[in-house]
Amino acid sequence: MTEEAEPGLKLSSKCESEQQAPHFLQDVIFHGKFRLLKALTPEENTRCQHGLFFQDGQRHVDYILTYTLKKPGGGRSCRQSVHRLTENAFTRSLRHWPQSQGEHVQVHQAQRRRDPSSLQSSGADVEMGCLGETLNGQEDQKSFMREEFEGKLREMGLELEKDEEAKIPGVGFVKIHAPWTVLCREAELMKLKMPTKKVYEVKQSNGVVKKISSLVSKVLEPLHPHVEERTSKNIKHLSHTFSREKQHLFDLSDKDNFFDSKTRSSMVFEILKRTKCKAKYNMGITSLLGRGVYSAAYPLHDGDINEESAEPNDRKLLYEEWANYSVFYKYQPIGLVRMEICHPKTNITMCPLCDRVCSYWKLSTSCGTARASHLFDNPATVFFSVFMALWAAMFMEHWKRRQMRLNYEWDLTGFEDEEDHPRAEYEFRVMQKSLKKEQKKQQKMEKLTCQDRLPAYMTNIVMMLLMIGVTFAIVFGVILYRISTKAALHMSSNPMTRNHVQLTVKTTAAIINLVVILILDEVYGAVARWLTVLEVPKTDKSFEERLIFKTFILKFVNAFTPIIYIAFFRGRLVGRPGRYLYVFESYRMEECAHGGCLMELCIQLSITMLGKQLIQNNLFEIGVPKLKKLIRYIRSEHGTFQEEERQKKFQRYEADHFLEPFAGLTPEYMEMIIQFGFVTLFVASFPLAPLFALLNNIIEIRLDAKKFVTELRRPVAARAKDIGIWYNILRGVAKVAVIINAFVISFTSDFIPRMVYQYMYSPDGSMHGFVNHTLSYFNVSHFEDGKGTMDPLHLGYPVEVCRYKDYREPPWSPTAYEISKEFWAVLAVRLAFVIVFQNVVMLMNDIVDWLIPDIPKDISLQIHKEKILLVDLFMKEEQGKINLLERRVSSAINENCSRSNSNRTMAHPRSTQKINSSKKC
Repeated sequence: MTEEAEPGLKLSSKCESEQQAPHFLQDVIFHGKFRLLKALTPEENTRCQHGLFFQDGQRHVDYILTYTLKKPGGGRSCRQSVHRLTENAFTRSLRHWPQSQGEHVQVHQAQRRRDPSSLQSSGADVEMGCLGETLNGQEDQKSFMREEFEGKLREMGLELEKDEEAKIPGVGFVKIHAPWTVLCREAELMKLKMPTKKVYEVKQSNGVVKKISSLVSKVLEPLHPHVEERTSKNIKHLSHTFSREKQHLFDLSDKDNFFDSKTRSSMVFEILKRTKCKAKYNMGITSLLGRGVYSAAYPLHDGDINEESAEPNDRKLLYEEWANYSVFYKYQPIGLVRMEICHPKTNITMCPLCDRVCSYWKLSTSCGTARASHLFDNPATVFFSVFMALWAAMFMEHWKRRQMRLNYEWDLTGFEDEEDHPRAEYEFRVMQKSLKKEQKKQQKMEKLTCQDRLPAYMTNIVMMLLMIGVTFAIVFGVILYRISTKAALHMSSNPMTRNHVQLTVKTTAAIINLVVILILDEVYGAVARWLTVLEVPKTDKSFEERLIFKTFILKFVNAFTPIIYIAFFRGRLVGRPGRYLYVFESYRMEECAHGGCLMELCIQLSITMLGKQLIQNNLFEIGVPKLKKLIRYIRSEHGTFQEEERQKKFQRYEADHFLEPFAGLTPEYMEMIIQFGFVTLFVASFPLAPLFALLNNIIEIRLDAKKFVTELRRPVAARAKDIGIWYNILRGVAKVAVIINAFVISFTSDFIPRMVYQYMYSPDGSMHGFVNHTLSYFNVSHFEDGKGTMDPLHLGYPVEVCRYKDYREPPWSPTAYEISKEFWAVLAVRLAFVIVFQNVVMLMNDIVDWLIPDIPKDISLQIHKEKILLVDLFMKEEQGKINLLERRVSSAINENCSRSNSNRTMAHPRSTQKINSSKKC
């Protein structure tokens, strides 16, 4: 049975006293689902059935609160008797209705404080009495806190309506409506910019520019979504911060649609955050949700998407023009050598790749890997890296311009972030600290200091280092896997297995890294949130920024540590034949193939990037919400209904209850940041990364759109002047990308050794002899005992000297196996290239930043023009007020003069002074 409406229900937006009582009676009667005043029109009935409006079919549902009901134990007959008893109690309360609603609320609350048991006479407690059960202490406390909080909401001007007879058993709904007066008050407090009556024409460019712009618009017209524009592109309403004193400036002919649904829900959300419940603790909606007083709080989607008969709405439009794979090509509706190794005469014998089980091998067998590596390791890589660095700079500049354009189009110019409300957890900690100080008789305004947070900070540092250490340990474990697996495969009796050892080990190790990255991403996300909660940030903005920073650090290290190891450390901590470096005295450190580590780096990057995009970004994003929705549906005990109950259509707030709660945009931003890292950081070793990112984003846009429109509850609209800390992270990644690409080109690829050989050591200025120049000699008799190969005749002849990739002196030199002068020459050029590349690219980025203005010229001109028009508008308004005042003063003077003249004929002769004064008038 639906609870009775509290008698303290606030009135609607109209302030006329003659409308207050009927409006209130209508609220209360429809709240109890007693249609005593009038029947609903067919349109209102349809609205009511869809769940987007109150029972009167007129007031829009702006927000929903849900809470858990106590499971009933009685049957239908008991419910019917409760219905009659509640109706009788409700009728009696109407007969004794006080003159003031505030008096009734005070009487009701005072009676509740004096004698809580007396509430059993109300309709809601009659049902509990009929069931023969009483709420336990915890449920009774939650019920009291709900009533107190809802009373506060009514005091704030909101109108509430309860529904406990929904089709979802065990769930009660509180529908919230913000009347016009509340919306006006909140719009003024939030400083919302709304369109005024004043409209002006946006001047178009003339001449050749206009023709080119028109041609481009016609060409791009098929790429734009089919969204009906309310006003012409050339006509724009002048916007100004809303003020109740200046309502005459705004077009209020349609008050119901002046504030759209997203704006209304954001206003109600601000009220919910501001309103505090005084029961035991000073708690807002966040704490009430955390304590289970309410189970959920969300705004409603504005309609259905699948029904053909569904009325046109923004959600359906988004589903058709945004969350649809068939429109992937459209814009989003916001408001793509000849190699010496492979030469047949090259017959170089190479040293074994591992101890004992590996044997000597011919360099020509690595021809395939060398050719594949040459696709990425060539002079064009340098120019491509420079291009991608400039692209990153232009991307950042373009986003700043796009951001300013969106600020202008969404009336956010001049908006500044205001101090947010303190979080409930922060206030609770401050209250605990204040209670401790009161015991010590210290009267002082309390807040959390660095000393109070010191244990949390120390925990953060230790846990962050521990998590990073876990990542390093797992990478080290994968290294051991590669070393042991390579040795085991070399011992295989299958020739096919022995011939593909490198490819097998590289691919399986990359897959293992991917699985570990996906698992640790979820773990690190939970750890970062836990560490941020320990810090007790004061505001939600501070909480989000700290959470983002920790999550980014952990996930960035998790995703890129294996890649950084392959790019800069693998093959450099090996040693040399006869004196290799060992792990645990038995595992010889792995080295790169002769083609270098660039090919393995490419394999690791491709598997990690594609795996994260396909599995984590796509399958998880759409699969997890569907799975949670199914679990929530099963837990709701909907399966226990009768078949006829199942076929009944859910109302809007009931259907949205099964959707996944909106958890913020942090995961979406994090995906793009990590992808941006893949595209920019190691693009020199994986030039296909931008292409894969483009293809992924084409799918990701529609997938995210489908998720937001169909799988998630409607988010609460929030104003922001930019993307916050994410922009700083993007800039940081772009700066680091320049340095990393410089090191990849210099140290990981063979670009610098080739250049040094061609201009310093080549006899004819060509690349002939380069491979031989990069290989050193080793006398096989110098192997340590027990480290040589078990099959020295694997090639069919005894080997006396083998080659390995390094710059060292030959065994017949007086300084055998020492680092040669060629090594130092190559190292010097490598370091010089890093410095030159970094500074040149940074300088080019600064030039791009300087050449491209942050604010588009047309937007700058429009803002300037609007300021002038606003000044003119206010000057005309002030002049109109002055003229009106002068006319009133003049009319008053004339009226006084006329009265004086009429009284002069009747005046006494002695009143000469009064007559003279009237003549002056």
